[in-house]
Amino acid sequence: MTTLIIRKPDDWHLHLRDGAMLEAVLPHTAAHFARAIVMPNLVPPIVTAAQAAAYRERIMAALPERLDFNPLMTLYLTEETDAADVEAGFRNGLVVAVKLYPAGATTNSQSGVREIERVYPVLERMAAIGMPLCIHGEVTNPEIDIFDREAVFIETVLDPLRKRIPGLRVVMEHVTTRDGVDYVRSQDKDMAATITTHHLMINRNAILAGGIRPHYYCLPVAKREVHRLALRDAAVSGDARFFLGTDSAPHTDPLKENACGCAGIFSAPNTLACLAHVFEEENALDRLEAFVSLNGPGFYRLPPNESRIRLERRNEPVGFPTKIETGDGPVTVFDPMVSLHWNVTVEAG
Repeated sequence: MTTLIIRKPDDWHLHLRDGAMLEAVLPHTAAHFARAIVMPNLVPPIVTAAQAAAYRERIMAALPERLDFNPLMTLYLTEETDAADVEAGFRNGLVVAVKLYPAGATTNSQSGVREIERVYPVLERMAAIGMPLCIHGEVTNPEIDIFDREAVFIETVLDPLRKRIPGLRVVMEHVTTRDGVDYVRSQDKDMAATITTHHLMINRNAILAGGIRPHYYCLPVAKREVHRLALRDAAVSGDARFFLGTDSAPHTDPLKENACGCAGIFSAPNTLACLAHVFEEENALDRLEAFVSLNGPGFYRLPPNESRIRLERRNEPVGFPTKIETGDGPVTVFDPMVSLHWNVTVEAG
C-alpha cells in the first residue's frame, strides 16, 4: 500500500501556548488536523468559561486565513472550580472537556489538584451531563519512582475515582505503560486513552543512552521497550477506546537545553508521517484512519470530519525542518530517529 486517502484527523491532546509561540506553532497543526483538544495550562491557567472564550479568540486570530481549524477548548480543574460555570460552558458548546492535572505533575501544573476528594462535586456534575474528564495520570509523590507513577496513579487515584463516580467519562491522556493499556481495556465505553506519536516511536533509551538528550524528555516520561510495544499494540488494534493525542508541546531550545530542562516534545510538523511509518511497520495501515480520524470523534460524540487527506509513500525520504523559528526563540521538532517516507497533502474539496 503506497497511497492512503483518509478522513482528516483530529488531535485530542495539544499544547498551543499563547502569544508569539501560538502564532508560530498553530499553522503546523492546522495544516493537517481539523480539530484539536487544546490544553489549558497557560500562565495563568484557563479556569473559567470566560477565559476559555478569550483564549479561543486568540487562537482564531492567530490562524492563517487559508487554514480551516476548530480548537476544542478545555478548562483547568482546580479545587476552587465552579461546577455551574463548567456546566454552562459545556452546554453552550464552548468547552468540550475539563483537564485534571495533579499539582506539580508537569508543565504549569502548580495550580492543579492536590486532594481529589475536593473536586468530587465538579466531577459528579460532569458525570451527570456527560462531560469528559481528561486526566494527566501520574502521582506526584517524590517517594514514587518516576517510571512507576502512572501505574500507581491507576491503582490509588483513577480506579477509586471510577468506582466512586461510575458514570464519569474519562480519557487517560498520553498513556505510556502496559499497565495503562490493560486498565483501559478492562473498562467500559466511558473510559478511553490517548496515545502520543513519540511514545509509539521511542523508549527511555532515547533520553538516556549515550548521553542525555533533552529533546526526547517529556512527561509522562518514555518507559521501557515492553511498554512501547504495548502502546503500539493498542494503537493499531482498531479498539475504539484508543486514539491519537499528540501532546505536541513546544518549548524553546534554551528552556529544553539547560540544567533543569522543560518536559515536552514538539511533534506537530511530522506527526502524520511518523504515524504512517509506525502503522506500516505493524502491517496495519488499514487501521490508521480509525486511530487518527474516527475513534476520537466517537468518544467525544462528535461527527468525523468530511474532508480528506492523502498520504503517499515515496521512495526517497521526506524532509522535515529540524527546528522552527518563533518570536520567543527556536523550537526543535521531534526527530523519530528513522527516515520518513510518507508525504501528507490535504485533498481538495
